[in-house]
Amino acid sequence: MKTSRRRLDVDVEELDRVIDAAENGPLSKTDRQKLKTTLHALVERLAQKRNTEKTNSVLEPKNASSPAAESPEPPAPAGHGRNAASAFTGAEKVSVQHAQLKPGDPCPECREGRVYRQKEPKTLIRIVGQAPVKATVFEMERLRCNACCQVFTAAEPANAGAGKYDMTAVAMIALLKYGTGMPFNRMERLETQLGIPLPAATQWELMEPAAGSLEPILDELIRQAAQGSVVHNDDTGMRILKLVRNTDDGRTGTFTSGIVSIWREWRIALYFTGWKHAGENLADVLKRRAAERDAPIQMCDALSRNAPRLPGVEVLLANCLAHGRRQLVEVAANFPEQCRYVLETLGRVYQTDAQARERQLSPESRLLLHQEHSGPLLDELHEWMETQFAGHKTEPNSGLGKAISYLQRHWTKLTLFLRQPGAPLDNNIAERALKKAILHRKNALFYKTTNGARVGDLFMSLIHTCELNKANPFDYLTELLRHPAEMKASPAEWMPWKYRETLRRIAGPAAA
Repeated sequence: MKTSRRRLDVDVEELDRVIDAAENGPLSKTDRQKLKTTLHALVERLAQKRNTEKTNSVLEPKNASSPAAESPEPPAPAGHGRNAASAFTGAEKVSVQHAQLKPGDPCPECREGRVYRQKEPKTLIRIVGQAPVKATVFEMERLRCNACCQVFTAAEPANAGAGKYDMTAVAMIALLKYGTGMPFNRMERLETQLGIPLPAATQWELMEPAAGSLEPILDELIRQAAQGSVVHNDDTGMRILKLVRNTDDGRTGTFTSGIVSIWREWRIALYFTGWKHAGENLADVLKRRAAERDAPIQMCDALSRNAPRLPGVEVLLANCLAHGRRQLVEVAANFPEQCRYVLETLGRVYQTDAQARERQLSPESRLLLHQEHSGPLLDELHEWMETQFAGHKTEPNSGLGKAISYLQRHWTKLTLFLRQPGAPLDNNIAERALKKAILHRKNALFYKTTNGARVGDLFMSLIHTCELNKANPFDYLTELLRHPAEMKASPAEWMPWKYRETLRRIAGPAAA
């Protein structure tokens, strides 16, 4: 385990004094510590920091020692960092008509032709800042009779709304807290600076009942996720201060499990926080799977706790190829040539998968493509790994040997995509989903109670499902909170990919 060193501030003159003092006698404990700390800091600064697992970043170029082999600096990435007007899907659209002309008018320039409307208008983008939560204070005039003392108060304006907190405010607080990881106390400070004091306790009092009203939607998400053809799962540590355990198996850890289910063309994200592992939470979800459906493909890493162990719950288990690849990345500096072969082979497999996505192949066509191109590559790789041990080319207990043993031990599950249509290559989608829980853990540190964890899981599930299906999570939460009765009556009609259509149907022809 890596230990942190106490920071010491030193300068060059002080280091010179320490070194000169060593000529006259042993160094003191303080001086020795200063030298060690300086040396370690220098080594860490000079060491190359690797923040990517790409093969060309992990390994040196071939024949790197030859001056002729030196490659030029890589070109700067394409793009300028700006977005076109079409990317601003949440922006208000304002149509501006020409002040003097309309379609069909004579051309004022040549006087011969007539002007017509072009398909693409000129666009102008203007972005303004505003507080995440705004407040309006309505001051209603009061009049008092000087004879009978009767007080007459102006009526509340129609646009004041029914309650103190509009559903847009509730949705925004939920999105900031559970979508972007901003703790309640940090939001309180921000809003206070902007003149809108909103205590952290008040924010929680808004979240709890809102989560209660959204339970039917989460229940429907779980039901539909259980029908998925492919399910990904993984977990990460999460702390709950007041956790009541109902298990006697000696567990001490608490986790947030992330499940991403691919159901038809949609992707559903679910979060579960507590003492259960990812496999147990997945088993609870799959209990609601229709009996007539075939067993789903389950993608996870090779940890046994990720597999659902429940009678009657069957899955086609696939293991994450990226995890197997990562074993090689970690030892690439010590075994560059061997790791280069494995990493480049796996890279060609991923290139084939990218081609399948670009060509939008069906699961069956994608399977045939992988069998044609990836199958021979992986057969050669498997034979090469066996030769490493059989020919005593690699020590089994070395870093490379352990990495190869990992691939061999899980080879059948790592290569399910060569035999089963729709089987994914890796579990990256679940790991990306867990980043939302990790962000919450990094900023808020913990949940106080299991009820707080339940609320967080619900909002994260709804928000990330919107993100996966390119729906606006703020708009979605707002509309759910505005239509509690309709949502409760038919939650299937209020999924992120369907709620807009439901809203148009409710509004009727007049809205169209």
